[in-house]
This record gives sequence, structure tokens and C-alpha cells, in this order.
Amino acid sequence: MKTMTLEQETNPWESQAARFDLAAKKLNLDEGMWKVLRYPNRELIVHIPVAMDNGKLEVFTGFRVQHSIARGPSKGGIRYSPDVTLDEVRALASWMTWKCAVVNIPFGGAKGGVICDPHKMSLGELERMTRRYTAELIEFIGPEKDVPAPDINTNEQIMAWMMDTYSMHMRQTVTAVVTGKPINIGGSRGRREATGRGIMIVCDEAIRKLGRTRESTRVIVQGFGNVGSNAALLMAQAGYVVTGIVEVAGSLYNRNGINVQAVSEYRMRHGTLSGFPEAESADPADLLVTECDILIPAATENQITSRNADRIQCKILAEGANGPTTAAADEILADKKVFIIPDILCNAGGVTTSYFEWVQDRQGYFWKESVVNEQLEEIMKSAFQDVVRYAETHEVNNRIAAYMLAIDRVAYTIRQRGIYA
Repeated sequence: MKTMTLEQETNPWESQAARFDLAAKKLNLDEGMWKVLRYPNRELIVHIPVAMDNGKLEVFTGFRVQHSIARGPSKGGIRYSPDVTLDEVRALASWMTWKCAVVNIPFGGAKGGVICDPHKMSLGELERMTRRYTAELIEFIGPEKDVPAPDINTNEQIMAWMMDTYSMHMRQTVTAVVTGKPINIGGSRGRREATGRGIMIVCDEAIRKLGRTRESTRVIVQGFGNVGSNAALLMAQAGYVVTGIVEVAGSLYNRNGINVQAVSEYRMRHGTLSGFPEAESADPADLLVTECDILIPAATENQITSRNADRIQCKILAEGANGPTTAAADEILADKKVFIIPDILCNAGGVTTSYFEWVQDRQGYFWKESVVNEQLEEIMKSAFQDVVRYAETHEVNNRIAAYMLAIDRVAYTIRQRGIYA
């Protein structure tokens, strides 16, 4: 792999492209198909005027990138953050294409984002911005076109506003336009915990493959948002020993295990992990490279790079976040024989259960949570086995195997459909 500067290494689009190119080369993908799959179908940039509470007008920049609709409507979250870039959204959209193909659900990939700081905005400002952003995308989203979902700094309420705005324009209630909604307006049971549950399912499969038990497996989780907290809670309840929780504003470590339920309740009361009495406070950077059996980076991109990969001390790296490991770090981890469960497999529980929500909305028939979880487990286990088998057959690592499997499935569909001219 070519040498990259740190800036190139941590550019999500460059990182995604490096993995795609390697997998496409190993598949002997022809040049034309390579070009079709490497670039998004459509990229939208919108400038959103919003009346702020102080009476001033502010203009926010929003994006929506639709990478592929070959296997079905495009699907992907929307994030609100001051750091959102078009390159990041491009990369996340393509990852969604590969993720949906890995778990074999009938969606392509999309992603959206708005450059803003939601923590400095009132509920009214967020609602006005969300509704105007949705209105700008009205021709490009819909149950058969592109189905948004929550991501960083967006939630069930944001999805409810998006669904309502879209429905007002359509002059009818269209619940299937977004997923991750509140249950009483077409959301799915089990959706909130789905990404964390999916992580636990593939971790179960990985330790079974490596001959370990839950009770002898120490876990460090980075990020205690929706994904990290649910993964930690579910895994602790199942018998895993959670020894560390990494957060920028207060990290915790207890080599004998942390009471995750108590941490969750403490965080709810105090808004921080700092001061939790039953674990030591720790430096986030140090805790990330502390010895454990499973490390779950469940925060943001580029947490494991060429700068710290040589100090990572886990046996299994389960990527709860999108793009937490750079392409350069992959090579270092491969030398260390770390078993990687790549993001496009590991965190696919969220989009899989979003698919279930979309199906339920379109049927107008809603499933019990036990049915949702049972279907999720079946899909995640099957995808894990497919990726590992592909890795062993083609003598590549799990990440490149996941990409190869996904690219192969999407390319096959495009060849079947043909190119419209």
C-alpha cells in the first residue's frame, strides 16, 4: 500500500478508497465496474437558511450522498456536527453500500450531514433546521428512493421531524421515509439497542472461533453513546468482563470488571463518567492501548492509526464505529495477528434492524422485540460466517474479505441489471 501522510491516512474517503482498491484488485474487477462502484451516484450540497432564536438568520451547509441504488433504495444516517465534510459523507455512504451487501439486505448506501453544533442550538432551532434540510431533499428521499436514519447527534425526535416534514409535502403520512423513529409513529422495537446487540453477536462468534468463553473475556469499550453503551450493557449482562470505558470527558478502568448498569445510571444522573466511585479514572489515550481481549472502538473515525496501532494490545478488534481504523493501521494490526471484525460487518446490526423497521412500516404490521432480535441474530451470524469463510478461501484478512464479498454482490447485481443508456 502506498505511503500516506497522516492527513491522507485519516481522510475517510482516502481510507475507504484504499480498502476498495485492494479488494477490487484481488477480485480482478474489470476497469469499467471499478469506476462504477468507486464513485457515488449522486452528491447533493444544500445551504439551509434558519431563523435563530435571537432573530438573526443563519445559513447551514448540508450534504446527502447516495452511493448506490443497485440493490434497492439507498440507506444511511444523518449526522449533525461542526466537523462534517463532504469527503466524510462520501466515505460513509460507500461504507453503507458495502455494509448492506455484507449482511445481504436489499439497500444501497447513502449518508447525510449538516455542519452545525447541535449542543449550542435550542430545540426550536434544531427543528427548523431539520425541517428545512428535509424539504431541500424532498425530491431525492422516500421509501423507494433513499431512507435516512439517525447518526451522530441525531435521534428519534429528529427522525420524527423528518418524517412529518416529508409527510406534509406528500399530503399523507409516510412512516417508511426514515428509520430510527419513536415506536408509536412507526419505529421498531429493538432498534435502539440493535447496533450494540449486533456487536455482541459477532463478538460471540469470534470468541467461539478462537476457543474462548464470555466469562474469561475482558472488554474495553471506547465511546459510551448509543452504540458503545448498549454494547457494554448487553455484553456485561451476558457475562463478558468490561474492564474499561473510554470517553474524552472521563474514562474508567477496573481490571476486575465495571458494573456497566451502575455506570449508565451514574452518567444519566451526572452527565459524565467522571467521579464514578467503583472504578479508577484513566487517560483515554492510555486506556485505548491497555491490554484486553476485545477492544470495541464505538466513537468516531480514525481512532487507531499508524501512530498508536503498534501499542494496541487486544486479541479481537470489534469496530463499533464507522472507520475507526485507518488503512495504514490495518497493516500493523495484521502483523500483530489481531482478529479484526470490520466495521461493515461489526456495526451492521443498526442498518439490519432499520431494514426490519422499513419492512414493518410498509406492511403496517409490527413485530415483537423477540422476533426482531431473533431475525437480527440470524443475519449477523450468517454474515460473520460468510466473511470468515471468504477470508480463509481467498487468504486475505477479514476486512478485505468483507469488502470483496460486498463488492462482488453489488457488481453481480449491476451486471444482471445492465447499464441503461
